[in-house]
Amino acid sequence: MAESKIKVSVIVPVYGVERFAERAVESMMTQTLDEVEYIFVDDCTPDSSMRIVREVVSRYPERSGSVKILTHDENRGLPAARNTGLAAATGKYIFHWDSDDYADAGMLESMYAIAEVSGSDFVWADWYLTFDSGSRLMREPSATSPAEALTLTLAGEIKYNVWNKLISRRLYTDSGILFPEGLAMGEDMTIIKLLAAARGVRHLPKAYYHYVRTNAGALTKQYSAAHLEQLQTNTADVCASLRAKVSERELAWFKLNVKLPFLFTGRRSDIALWKDWYQEADRYIMTNSYQALRTRLLQWSAAHGLSVVNMAYNMIIQKIIYGVIYR
Repeated sequence: MAESKIKVSVIVPVYGVERFAERAVESMMTQTLDEVEYIFVDDCTPDSSMRIVREVVSRYPERSGSVKILTHDENRGLPAARNTGLAAATGKYIFHWDSDDYADAGMLESMYAIAEVSGSDFVWADWYLTFDSGSRLMREPSATSPAEALTLTLAGEIKYNVWNKLISRRLYTDSGILFPEGLAMGEDMTIIKLLAAARGVRHLPKAYYHYVRTNAGALTKQYSAAHLEQLQTNTADVCASLRAKVSERELAWFKLNVKLPFLFTGRRSDIALWKDWYQEADRYIMTNSYQALRTRLLQWSAAHGLSVVNMAYNMIIQKIIYGVIYR
């Protein structure tokens, strides 16, 4: 496929996904947009994931010229795999696709069309949070400008996940923005830096992408000391890059959202961690009118030492709703 005809480069890091790879790659190969290149980056996966990838791709000979398979000599982590894919990409737009997720067939075509019609270099869509027993529709808000979209992102309304975004490759190349190699925890914050460089944005109010969670417990995972350090490093990097573009209040909202997951584990140690992180942001909790009142009250309770409220919330929301309905 000639470089000039490639509309979208799909970058797919592959590591330890043999259970999900067939469904994921099938949904890539059956996308209705033809002018797509798929860049699979084997991050030295120890299982049969790449064998499955190659087998599924072989079922679609019409895609054979549109598939690149790159291999790391050693496991370098998710950010490095994304960067390897970016270096090989030739499409007008970039789409990051996690190799355990899947999407409806019209996703890339619809996102590409809205980007072209609107002249936007940053497009996001609604998505599904998908469990073993079903999916929950996750709606995203719209924005009329990059500045508004950035505010909504820092406020926690627009999620900075990498996998429901179609982004012009120019944003990466012109700004020199890459993913933070060796700092996997919070690496998706890179999307915020790209949004800050965007010239035009558009929301597609339709869900295609299924972000797969195999169990509700994954929502309350424990963090290692290394992960926490990586998260703080990436947070500091984003805040430094945005300081001249947004208000102190918006940066505080972002910091509050970074530490918010600590309140969803039900562990007193994580509540203590929440209180220790970014204390300077706590005074802005109730100013974030974009956020649900119950979420602000949950944070306000933590800031004022009312841990019993956090424990009760976790029992009702995390254990019963996610643990039973979406188990």
